[in-house]
Amino acid sequence: MGVFAALDLSQGQTAICVVDHDGAILAEAKVPTCPDAIVAWLAARFDDLERVGMETGPLAVWLWNALTERWVPILCLDARHANGVLKMMPNKTDHRDARGLAQIVRTGWFKAVQIKSHAAYVNRALLTAREALVGMRVRLENEIRGLLKTFGIMFGKRVGGFRRRAEDIIARELAVAPELLPIFEALMQARHDILARIAALDSRTRAIAKRHAIVRLLMTAPGVGPITTLAVVAAFDDAARFRRSSSAGAYLGLTPIRYESGEISRNGRVSKRGNKFTRKCLFEAANAILNRNLGGSRLRSWARAIAERTGPRKAKVALARKLAVTLHAMWRTKASIRETIMA
Repeated sequence: MGVFAALDLSQGQTAICVVDHDGAILAEAKVPTCPDAIVAWLAARFDDLERVGMETGPLAVWLWNALTERWVPILCLDARHANGVLKMMPNKTDHRDARGLAQIVRTGWFKAVQIKSHAAYVNRALLTAREALVGMRVRLENEIRGLLKTFGIMFGKRVGGFRRRAEDIIARELAVAPELLPIFEALMQARHDILARIAALDSRTRAIAKRHAIVRLLMTAPGVGPITTLAVVAAFDDAARFRRSSSAGAYLGLTPIRYESGEISRNGRVSKRGNKFTRKCLFEAANAILNRNLGGSRLRSWARAIAERTGPRKAKVALARKLAVTLHAMWRTKASIRETIMA
């Protein structure tokens, strides 16, 4: 009979615990967080490993790939599920966490997390970097507006956008206070550099979308551009991971939470599980379909009927969920948006 092991990861060291089929602890140790060190420790003591588990986290993807290449039967546990067991322990230490994870792995009472392909993580890194740069641009613009208010200058809105209005303020309204010019010129230069980096990432995104057949197919859906499509493809990675397309909405946290106990039975808000950026992109696409003439008349009519009953915000969430389901169905069947909706 095989044995079960668990890894509690940290940047410096990893706690390892090995248990048998009855749950008795066979060995414990702390080794450097390095695939070779972990494999060497396990191989020197056990040759009948049945399962090795670890929680999801920042190091999980790298370590899972490295240990899989070394023929370790490694799997990832959903950190939320594991936390439900580990929090029952009165004291939290790395050794205790490793023991708890080992017992979870032994009993099989866990939800295994699928590690996506290398390309999916590369695309996610691209979108995450772009989102970070967009956030920096927004913070810089807000900082410029806020600092100008201190000196009685209201930024407001002008034809030509933010840059033209800022240049007009620097040239005219700040001329009476030359000591402020270097400050705002530095902020505008930083904004210009960030916009250049965003444009470069946008160009890379379009190039990837042009080469990727599935991305091109999904972009035929209304309101869905290369960023949203690439986010969906990176989140799903493989269409075959869901037996039903209806599961795609729940995977992205776009279905209501259900609570039932005794005579109490109610639906709550959407769970907001899964990738936040992908969910945000789908919501923005739903907003565009509902409020702009972008095609998708069947989807718009469906969402407007919901808006009349429950309000526009819930209608947009419902439409975002329907978009997720539709995009997955298009990917799985390699069919166009029209064929998918009519099916």
